[in-house]
Amino acid sequence: MFPLLGLCFALPLCAGLLEEARSWEDTSDQVGLRIPRQVRLLQRLKTKPLMTEFSVKSTIISRYAFTTVACRMLNRGSEDQEVTFQMQIPAAAFITNFTALIGDKVYQGEITEREKRNGDKVKEKRNKTIEDNGEKGTETFRASAVLPSKDKAAFLLSYEELLQRLLGKYEHVVSVRPQQLCRRPGFRSLRQKDSPEKKIATHWSWTQSNSPEKKMATHPNDSGPPPSTVINQNETFAKVVFKPSVVQQAKIAQNGILGDFIVRYDVNREQSIGDIQVMDGYFVHYFAPKDLPPLPKNVVFVLDSSASMVGTKLRQTKDALFTILHDLRPQDHFNIVGFSNRIKVWKDHLVSVTPNSIRDGKVYIHHMSPSGGTDINGALQRGIQLLNDYVAHNDIEDRSVSLVVFLTDGKPTVGETHTLKILNNTREAARGRVCIFTVGIGADVDFKLLEKLSLENCGLTRRVHEDHDARAQLIGFYDEIRTPLLSDIRVDYPPSLVEHATRTLFPNYFNGSEIVIAGKLVDRAMDRLHVEVTASNSKKFVVLKKDVPVEPQKVGIDVPQSPRPRGRGQEEPNHLERLWSYLTLKELLSAWLQSIEEPERERLRQEAQALAVNHHFLIPFTSMTLKSAPRTEAPEAAYGMSSTSMATGPETVMQSLRGTHLQPGPAVKKPYNPRIKISKTSADGDPHFVVDFPLSNLTVCFNIDGEPGHILRLVSDHADSGVTVNGELTGAPAPPNGHKKQRTYFRTITILVNKPERSYLEITPSRVIVDGGDRLVLPCNQSAVVGRRGLEVSVSANASVTVSIQGTVTFVVLLHLYKKPAPYQRNHLGFYIANGQGLSSNCHGLLGQFLNQEARLIGLSKSPAHPPVPEAGERSEAVLEVKGRQVPVVWKQRRIYNGEEQVDCWFARNNAAGLIDGEYKGYLAAHPFDSETAFGPGLSRG
Repeated sequence: MFPLLGLCFALPLCAGLLEEARSWEDTSDQVGLRIPRQVRLLQRLKTKPLMTEFSVKSTIISRYAFTTVACRMLNRGSEDQEVTFQMQIPAAAFITNFTALIGDKVYQGEITEREKRNGDKVKEKRNKTIEDNGEKGTETFRASAVLPSKDKAAFLLSYEELLQRLLGKYEHVVSVRPQQLCRRPGFRSLRQKDSPEKKIATHWSWTQSNSPEKKMATHPNDSGPPPSTVINQNETFAKVVFKPSVVQQAKIAQNGILGDFIVRYDVNREQSIGDIQVMDGYFVHYFAPKDLPPLPKNVVFVLDSSASMVGTKLRQTKDALFTILHDLRPQDHFNIVGFSNRIKVWKDHLVSVTPNSIRDGKVYIHHMSPSGGTDINGALQRGIQLLNDYVAHNDIEDRSVSLVVFLTDGKPTVGETHTLKILNNTREAARGRVCIFTVGIGADVDFKLLEKLSLENCGLTRRVHEDHDARAQLIGFYDEIRTPLLSDIRVDYPPSLVEHATRTLFPNYFNGSEIVIAGKLVDRAMDRLHVEVTASNSKKFVVLKKDVPVEPQKVGIDVPQSPRPRGRGQEEPNHLERLWSYLTLKELLSAWLQSIEEPERERLRQEAQALAVNHHFLIPFTSMTLKSAPRTEAPEAAYGMSSTSMATGPETVMQSLRGTHLQPGPAVKKPYNPRIKISKTSADGDPHFVVDFPLSNLTVCFNIDGEPGHILRLVSDHADSGVTVNGELTGAPAPPNGHKKQRTYFRTITILVNKPERSYLEITPSRVIVDGGDRLVLPCNQSAVVGRRGLEVSVSANASVTVSIQGTVTFVVLLHLYKKPAPYQRNHLGFYIANGQGLSSNCHGLLGQFLNQEARLIGLSKSPAHPPVPEAGERSEAVLEVKGRQVPVVWKQRRIYNGEEQVDCWFARNNAAGLIDGEYKGYLAAHPFDSETAFGPGLSRG
């Protein structure tokens, strides 16, 4: 331990000496590389302040998070120096306290009404930073002080936030950016359980920059959480502690900007009416229904095609829209509006979702070209008019939701350019019946305008940075609103029992989100609360009524933050009261932002200001003043801070993996997204095989007519890379009037990994079994990521399973599931080779034997890269030369990726006779994990 601490001390010091030495070398030709003794002494005296500790403690009670950041600094120089503490916090969070210890003096932050006062004030900036986490913004808190020579300083910052549920998960993000390597960094997160978690997952990402001039870009860490992450969990709370050493910090980033530590989790929900919690006269109601049929959508995509969208922005927008159009349901209706200085409408009315309309819409988007200015007002008016006309002229029996998805990268430059008039025109046209969801791309967008457009018209807004993967961010934003389940939601409580409740009317509820209502109880002794929820769902009018038993909660976990450090004998803060005040402030600020009348704005400002001062929240209408306070005890102790801890909650399946055989712990990263195209080389369907020869610009396909129970060798490389993949077939009756007597599908894919350790994987449509000494079963209907020494398994719920081996071999198994299967349909699997770089040249199997081969077509008058497309009723035939053999093939088309993509290929008949080595029966395995093969040099004979 002591050598490690010594190294931590030495690293910043040595870095400073080297930097100063280089500057002297550049300015002194007489001394060359030799530095005078006096200069070396001066360098030592002018070293920058050293950060000796940076720790974060975060406690999440249900969905409400308390976070406290502690930082210690030391001035090693012989002169007074300015020290700066800065911390990125989520944009949705409120700062509640700041304390500074400078030498032997303590300065305590006090929240007051915003007005000019004499005295020291905290330097605080609440601007969007370029280092935001994807589409989610952050704000930066900064405080500076002059630190005397050889003295120490400590800073403590506290903030609170309500975690929002998006896409079925809550996400807690903590910035770990101490700005330099420090000896005692740490993050500790405690998750207090009001109900059992479905799943807790930790994710890690960091931020890097190639040069000071470039903007910071966020990159996910493929290795998951660092090895220093320790996960513990029991039935009352979950805990994650992250304590990296200096060496581990340096491996992530030399400049101390480690990145974001992210926790995602969800909770079980039992009651359809929702989850109601009561504590000391306050209540909170969480409402997130599930298993409801989706509402039909009427959606108009309004896309900016002005000249500023040229290049990457427009290309990524088009790619995102191609994917989004595929996600529309048959009961939806849609249209597309492109705008610059002219408004261009694809159709004069909304059209239903059919394969032809989706294809035509993609073609229209593909031909969009950037030019002209930006007529935001005209584009919004046209999009809303299309929706209003459709609803007015169609007798729609089903209740539906009307949405505008509006995307731009600039400010209004053509037509109406006055912000207030654009907002008024939009509000009058939408009339509360159309929800507007806005997306701003790049740094030049008028984000305040987009934010107000969404706030006033029951929508959401997102900022997308063009330096990031805009396509993925756009798709992620659409995923949040793609499945409306309820509309016109109203939640009622007895007026005689509940007062000061937050918003109870909601235009829409989208799958994977959550409605949160908080309020005060008139009678604290009441034992039941009557709750009534009314909403529209599809063709039904939903009414839920229930008398919910209310049992006062007692929180048995220390909350690390309160408006002031809690002394002995003081009560712990009521997290439900904090949550109620947080939600009420958010609604007051939103109403103030939307309000136009000055008297109303002043009333809202005063109400928000009084509530914020009373509950110690730093908002735009309050300020924080530092006042000298007596030093009775260390503020860290008053906050319950542990100086070597950091926090989040683990996932159950990951906790079971933390055995002695699985150190240094499970790797975690973002689950595989089934929309990402992976590879053409695959075995899917009946089963249909596709082999891609990228060097030859050819794709070849063939069928294997196996028998139920047969186990096919797909990839055999046991002797070299240690990887074997087999697939077991299951049978089903053939469709009526079909040419086959029966169908066969893959019901099980088994993977044997022999290096560096032996592991077995068995994948079925319902579960994944990972056996590497400790047996682990992952259900396929829940997303999860687990890993051990070079092997990572990622399950995307009801979509796919991705297996990565040593980072050089990746297989993707698609899950084909049927809710109401026909007699000839079976739940089955599709096998895709996404990355075969780590497989050897001796690799064999029905697919593996082609991975390192080239092929060419002979007997064609045209270039093989551009085969003749046959006319209707014609067949284009050729001869394929591969491995020195010539095989007759015929041109055909085949669908892959769950039928989402069609590929042109050259088809080899008769169970690929002549194309594959030997005969089909030579590829039958004796058992699911059989690693022998009858083909290939240097491999064992079966």
